[in-house]
Amino acid sequence: MHRRMSEEDAFDADVLVVGAGPAGLALAAALGDLGLRVTLLEQQPLATLQQPPADGREIALTHRARRAMTALGLWSHLGEADVSPLNKAHVVDGSSPLVLHFGQRSGADEGPLGWLVPNHLIRRAAWQAAQERAGVTVIAEARVVGIERDARAARVTLADGRRLAGRLLVAADSRFSTIRRMAGIGAAMHDFGRSVVVGRVRHERDNEGVAWECFRYGNTLAMLPLLGNISSAVVTVGSERAPEWLALSDEDFAARIQAQTEGRLGAMQAAGPRHHYPLVGVYAQRFAAPRLVLVGDAAVGMHPVTAHGWNFGIYGVELLARELGAVHRRGGDIGALAPLLAYERRHRAHTLPIWAGTNAIVSLFTDERRVPRLARRAVLALSEHAPGLNRVIKAGIEYQLTGGRSSLVAHELNP
Repeated sequence: MHRRMSEEDAFDADVLVVGAGPAGLALAAALGDLGLRVTLLEQQPLATLQQPPADGREIALTHRARRAMTALGLWSHLGEADVSPLNKAHVVDGSSPLVLHFGQRSGADEGPLGWLVPNHLIRRAAWQAAQERAGVTVIAEARVVGIERDARAARVTLADGRRLAGRLLVAADSRFSTIRRMAGIGAAMHDFGRSVVVGRVRHERDNEGVAWECFRYGNTLAMLPLLGNISSAVVTVGSERAPEWLALSDEDFAARIQAQTEGRLGAMQAAGPRHHYPLVGVYAQRFAAPRLVLVGDAAVGMHPVTAHGWNFGIYGVELLARELGAVHRRGGDIGALAPLLAYERRHRAHTLPIWAGTNAIVSLFTDERRVPRLARRAVLALSEHAPGLNRVIKAGIEYQLTGGRSSLVAHELNP
């Protein structure tokens, strides 16, 4: 017993989590519920973690993600006005009159396809949930400059010279993870050569909770429905054109969005500042190594067309917490490789098909050369006129976009 106590005292925490984004914070909350001691290390100031600034991003949440957020106490920190139902989604290509329609769900997940929540509010909710766990400690303005791992422990060195030790080190520090690189774990990176420009617009007609994904020639426009006759306009353009969209006046930006939506939502006005982000997809070659595991975007950083970035993050948190919980209840070593590899197998099995399929679909629907454009038209035409193939095509596309089943109907868009 004396030896066991001295070993426990030698660790600063059971788990060291680098990165206090939503995935890192949610994992800390989940592990705190298991009775584990968790130390979160984050470069940002404490004030930014407590009140994250709005960044323009709206996150589409699946039913499974909502259940996981509810179980961890995140959902209770979101207000009614923070959550917008996503009832339907339409996908259109160029000037084609055909539309892929994703309807509301039935069965166990009856109701909307999902919900839209601003990214900064998810971050705030995750922070508040983590703070409710007694075993969670946060060290802000902490930059990790070195890591060490051996058979017994993982250790980190901070820029200020401090050294911390734990049984397990978690990399949750973004798709450009420093910890992943320090550990010698490579990643497949898909730089789409494009950027998204996001900004809210107010429109005179009700969006009815319907999202539009419009693959236009020259840019892609997604309209994400929010409450109060407001939508988030997400414009994807070649990165060299992003400054042009950012430099537009509010009036010109709203006019462009109104024109590209063909007036479906009526007159528009800008309803907030614009932000932009480069599009780079990332898939780590490994999610686990001795005394180390990757979660969130450090493991899988998706293209936003799938709306799966945070969904995959919270799914991974669920899986990892389940594996570590089983080991902890048996009195085992939570940093042992076996449970980490079990997490990796399960998370990879769910994410890899969507990662690969998304890259293929995005490449097809954003390639403006003649042959890909004809191929897109063929996909839509087949889905309209061949009932059997219709179901296969749409189920495949829906799996990439929504991660589950819903009613799908291709129909002609009435002018």
